[in-house]
Amino acid sequence: MPPLTNPRADRVKAVRALSRRSVRLRTGRFLAEGPQSVREAVVHHPERVVDVYLTEQARSRHPDIVETALAAQLHLHDVTDEVLAAMCDTPTPQGLAAVCTTVTADLDDVLATRPRLLVLLTHVRDPGNAGTVIRGADAAGADAVLVSDASVDVHSPKVVRSTAGSLFHLPVVTGLPVDETVARLRAAGIRVLAADGVGETLLPDVDLGPAHAWVMGNEAWGLEPEVRDLCDEVVRVPIYGHAESLNLAMAATVCLYASAAAHNR
Repeated sequence: MPPLTNPRADRVKAVRALSRRSVRLRTGRFLAEGPQSVREAVVHHPERVVDVYLTEQARSRHPDIVETALAAQLHLHDVTDEVLAAMCDTPTPQGLAAVCTTVTADLDDVLATRPRLLVLLTHVRDPGNAGTVIRGADAAGADAVLVSDASVDVHSPKVVRSTAGSLFHLPVVTGLPVDETVARLRAAGIRVLAADGVGETLLPDVDLGPAHAWVMGNEAWGLEPEVRDLCDEVVRVPIYGHAESLNLAMAATVCLYASAAAHNR
């Protein structure tokens, strides 16, 4: 089949439209951009991949992705650089993109696995922060990431890019009401730890051995007092130098790795 060469073709416009949340909700699809995200999609969840688009250069540069996609009998479409740029949210895509279905996990299913480490994002609005927390949770061996109904859409292009493929590695539960979710975690025997700069307990002093969930707040104002009050303990990451604070993604990664270290001793 000849490559797609018209940046104004209907297929190209339909893929580009996935950058809008309303279209993602209506179609149940999103776009994964770049070789890392596409590789993880075709390796770990080929059943979620609808179409793969790649340039001639990407086909020769990433034969492992092509072979894996073909082995999974996925639809591969050759495109020009101009067409891929018209499809993607970033102006300089890296030769590969995949349309995937937006399947999210269910909290009941997550709790049924008796998780030891979770993270709950509340009112997190910055796509880069949300994606980096998902990536950090994946790296630290968390069992799932929980995302509140007031947080950013995890299938938005910037979030997907920031996860660097981790979106396809661990369960991500979205659209959760914070109060109800915290109550369900505690009822399941999971300690709920609020990570906040006002915490009186320092991170090195917390017992991270039992199953627990970190609750992370908004980038600008942190956790709301009523959310902190729902948690079992409010924990602060100590600052040993002169920095005023850590940003959300950094603090989450520090907390998650402290938990991973406690669980792997």
